[in-house]
Amino acid sequence: MVDTLSPAQRSGRMSRIRSNSTKPEMALRRALHRLGFRFRVQGTGLRGKPDIVLAKYTTVIFVHGCFWHRHPGCKVATTPKSNTQFWTEKFSRNVKRDERVVKQLEDEGWRVIVVWECEVNALSKAASVAEGIAKVLRSGRPGDD
Repeated sequence: MVDTLSPAQRSGRMSRIRSNSTKPEMALRRALHRLGFRFRVQGTGLRGKPDIVLAKYTTVIFVHGCFWHRHPGCKVATTPKSNTQFWTEKFSRNVKRDERVVKQLEDEGWRVIVVWECEVNALSKAASVAEGIAKVLRSGRPGDD
């Protein structure tokens, strides 16, 4: 399949793909904030720059895009028909990097939560996921035993 866009048009479209403050990420941040959680965003001092850092709970949250991070079984995680080898290698590198970053953060004592884009792409879904995260965080706090 031939790309119907010129290189300049394709570059323009690709440049508009956001890497942070995406709609799913914002929905989850709003839902967590409504539940009383305070956090930092884009943990620049941490490996992998987590989307949400809850230092009080020693927890980081990544909101992964299903396409870019290869959500298993998700209909969005398709492989483009053109330049398939490039995309397969790209996705493989992304997944390996994600695994490495999670392991490194866990080794440093952080609890890592990965939320998929399709799990929070609607406000009601984001609220439900946030409530689940809240239960995990509140049940695992030291001194709350």
